[in-house]
Amino acid sequence: MPFQVYGASGDRYTHSAGRRRLSAIAAGVAAIAMSIGLAAIPAQAVPPPPPLDYVALGDSYAAGHGAAPYTDSCFRSQKGYPAIADKRRDVQLTANAACSGWTMDAVLANLPVAALQDAEIVTLTVGANDLNSTDLLIACLPDPLSVQCLEAGKRVEDMLTDGSFAMELATLVTRIHMFAPDAKIVLTGYPYLFDPNHPFAAVGNLLAGALNQVIAGVAAATGSQYVDVTAAFAGHAVGSAEPWLNFFPDNPLDPTNFHPTGEGYRHGYFASLVSQGAFVLN
Repeated sequence: MPFQVYGASGDRYTHSAGRRRLSAIAAGVAAIAMSIGLAAIPAQAVPPPPPLDYVALGDSYAAGHGAAPYTDSCFRSQKGYPAIADKRRDVQLTANAACSGWTMDAVLANLPVAALQDAEIVTLTVGANDLNSTDLLIACLPDPLSVQCLEAGKRVEDMLTDGSFAMELATLVTRIHMFAPDAKIVLTGYPYLFDPNHPFAAVGNLLAGALNQVIAGVAAATGSQYVDVTAAFAGHAVGSAEPWLNFFPDNPLDPTNFHPTGEGYRHGYFASLVSQGAFVLN
């Protein structure tokens, strides 16, 4: 039985109860002392890591064509996905070497070598112009079942299946790797241009899928990342209720036709790059 102690007021308490009370008081005093000491030491803020050096390469889809206003004759736009990425705190666009109409050869001839040497992220959207996709669309617009359209589609299909397109793209990616040995290289695909119910969907979307398949294969073969944008553009192709692709049927030769709108670049391309980890180093 613990011995009993009487306080000044005559109240009785046990030795064990008193010890618990003294322990609580001591703990409170220690907490106050610690808080005073910590308050006296200024908190050392951890600085954020420097932004990743980012270089964008490619054709009109990389430049931002279709989302005016433009900053130069290459139809580069502040609404394009490279410019949107540059607004992130963890990304710094050091070079936007993308231009409307560029083929793989044009991208290779205009590589920003100095920027690539320090690049940590490189994106590349290219290939549609190498397949003369505009000529294909013009051939098919009057009648997607015409002989003219089918022959144009066959020419594009042959280029994708004979290995020449894949070899040229792999050569380009390898050269980029040479100039940017420490960079993560990201190849993007293209959206399906037409809503599934559109009369041109059978031709246009089939070839877009074949093109994307080749690009994805080259990305895998070269140790690069492939970013698919078709899921993001689903429900927003030409002929849909809310298209993210420009198309002016009264002027089928309008140069902005079949290029993304500002929403397409932000919610289609940029969102796909982010959701698939393009701007995160492994």
